[in-house]
Amino acid sequence: MDLEWIATLERASHTAVPAARTAFDGPFLLRGFLGGTGRANAVSALDPAPDPALEARLPRIEAAYARLGLPARFRSTPLDPPGLEAALLRRGYRPESETAVMAGPLEGFAAPDAALEILPAPDPDWLAILATAEYQTPQRRAEKQEAAAMMMVPAAWLLLRIEGRPAASGQVAADGPLLGFFDIATDPAFRRRGLGRRLLAAAADWGQSQGAATGWLQVSATNAAAMNLYEALGFREVYRYRYFLRAG
Repeated sequence: MDLEWIATLERASHTAVPAARTAFDGPFLLRGFLGGTGRANAVSALDPAPDPALEARLPRIEAAYARLGLPARFRSTPLDPPGLEAALLRRGYRPESETAVMAGPLEGFAAPDAALEILPAPDPDWLAILATAEYQTPQRRAEKQEAAAMMMVPAAWLLLRIEGRPAASGQVAADGPLLGFFDIATDPAFRRRGLGRRLLAAAADWGQSQGAATGWLQVSATNAAAMNLYEALGFREVYRYRYFLRAG
């Protein structure tokens, strides 16, 4: 496992998904927003070296989130210090399902699409398509709406219309040579028409125009159909992560 490459993708992920509040406690990056999306409201370790202060650090991190009125949520990645998972289990945390992080070259599938709409921020049509693919709490929706003004790298919210109707959407963030893909969704009425692949190709073309050469994305490890699509485009799994939350 290439920890340097994993660290690069982890840094890119934090850049691409902004949070209103950030702080460090030793090797841990704390991020807080409105309590919606996982990554913007979670703790992630950025150094896999042993952390002799780990046991003392965890209650301090929990207190920081309590002050924000948020539950402490830990993202467990290959960059965790030794013993983190065991320490979290002892404190009553339980793991959620795994997410795979995949990466691959854009060159093999990028293609322009005249029907692509490039939006500077999510609009109601974009959000409506996303709502068909994920459960949107008011907090998640608000975070996605506010994220556009918080981005410090080039980003775009992409929309494909079919016969005038919004059909597929996605979001991308270009971080130097890296292009992150997020929120790829197709309205159920337009599925099985290849719109997901088409949107990804157009998004990759936009990324190349921003200087990116390598794409990366996150997908549920149980979503075999999506993983098969991404593998067909040349993406390969790099690592997995999962969240730990206190039971109950």
